[in-house]
Amino acid sequence: MRIEFVADGVPLVGDLRVPEGAGPWPGLVLTGPFTGVRDQVTGLYADRLTRRGYATLAFDHRNWGESGGQPRGQEDPQGKLHDLRAAVSLLRSRPEVDAGRVGVVGICLGAGYALRFAAFDPRVRVFAGIAGAYNNPYTMRSGMDYQGALAGLTAVLERQDLGGPVEYVPAVAEEGEAAMPGDEPFAYYGTERGASAHWRNQVTRASVRELITMDNMTGADFLSPKPALIVHGVIDRFCSPEGAEEAFKRLDQPKRLVWVDAKQHIDLYDREPYVSQAVDATADFLGEHL
Repeated sequence: MRIEFVADGVPLVGDLRVPEGAGPWPGLVLTGPFTGVRDQVTGLYADRLTRRGYATLAFDHRNWGESGGQPRGQEDPQGKLHDLRAAVSLLRSRPEVDAGRVGVVGICLGAGYALRFAAFDPRVRVFAGIAGAYNNPYTMRSGMDYQGALAGLTAVLERQDLGGPVEYVPAVAEEGEAAMPGDEPFAYYGTERGASAHWRNQVTRASVRELITMDNMTGADFLSPKPALIVHGVIDRFCSPEGAEEAFKRLDQPKRLVWVDAKQHIDLYDREPYVSQAVDATADFLGEHL
């Protein structure tokens, strides 16, 4: 069912899925990939996990999809954490949900947000990350001209601060400039695979500054004693297996790391048998700990 709620005065839109039969059910809030909307990856996982006995809430974060917020297409790390807080509040208020049994599941960039959020919200009992991007500035700094990138992106924000228009780049492009360049992101978002009436192939240029300065990895240091699951592809050019290993290493028990024989990051977005393997691992772990 379509659900509308508010975070910091910003209207948010989501889909609540509830299993058949008598509840209340354990609840899961889902958050997903960079630029993604709720009828793409998070909706797919929400549907599959609902079939496994969980009430799920997949929603559009502020600035994306059908939710409110300005500027459109702007990555807002702190805002997303606030959105997750409001989503948990909503889920716990529903009669279909057992308010004492709520977890958070993140896919891709959402896994990092889910990890950091779960670490600091005592209402969340368990975390699961799938094909996760566990961003931190230390890793980002090692792979680029970090100060040069900051200077260029800050110049964008300065122009906007002084009244200039919001500057955009394509979210994906097979060739040329994009926030997620190359054939692999385009194969999902630029084709029927990821088609959604609510997704737009644009993102603010300044969003890249948020991606390279956020520190979601720190959540791994503070999650304990909550259980943590990490599911990751053995080959992933966009969310490195090394990042998943670092997050897992920094977590305390109970924790589990499950490797899936996927060869592309987007295999875990919608391809079989990888999605089923990820759902099975997640449902099994949640069954033990939620």
